Amino acid sequence: MKKIMMSVALGAALAMSGCSKSENAGGTAKREAGNWRTDVKLVKFEVPGMPPEMKDGMAKMMEGTSGVEQCFTQEQVDKEDIPAELARDASKGGDCKWSKKDISGGKLDVAGTCTANGQTVDLAMNGTLGAKKTEVNITVKGKSPTGQGDYEMVLQKIETHTGPCKAGAETAKS
Repeated sequence: MKKIMMSVALGAALAMSGCSKSENAGGTAKREAGNWRTDVKLVKFEVPGMPPEMKDGMAKMMEGTSGVEQCFTQEQVDKEDIPAELARDASKGGDCKWSKKDISGGKLDVAGTCTANGQTVDLAMNGTLGAKKTEVNITVKGKSPTGQGDYEMVLQKIETHTGPCKAGAETAKS
C-alpha cells in the first residue's frame, strides 16, 4: 500500500508544482501583484485496490493544501513564464515530455508524460489564466502499483487575487 501512496503522491506533486503562474503570451493577462489565495479540491480519485481509509487520507492531504496565501511582488509577476516553469519543474525531480503546450488567449491546455522515481504518469492541465483569478483542472493518470489497473486523479486548483499583500505575509518563492 505504501507504493500506491508514493505513486499517487508523485502524480499529485507533479500536478501541483506546474502551472501556477500566468504568462503574457498571446494576450494572456499577467497575474496582478499582491496577495493570492490557492484552493485545491480533489474532484476525482480512483485507485483500484486502494482501501477507503487511504483514499480518505489522500483527500485530507489535498484539503490541507487549500487556503494557502502568498504575496507576489510586481517584480515576481513581471518574470512569470509558464513554458519556462514547465521546463524547470521537470528538472526538479522528474522528466516531462509535453505533447501539447497551448498557453494563449487567457487559456491553458497542456498535456504530457512525466517520469520520476521510476514511475510514469500522464498529466493534463487545462483552464483559464487571468490577472485576478486562475482556474486549472489537473488530471493525473498512471498504472496502479497494485497491478489492478489504472488510477486517475482530478484536481481543481483555483488561485484568487485577494488584494494588496498582507503585513507579515509570506512572499512567494520565485
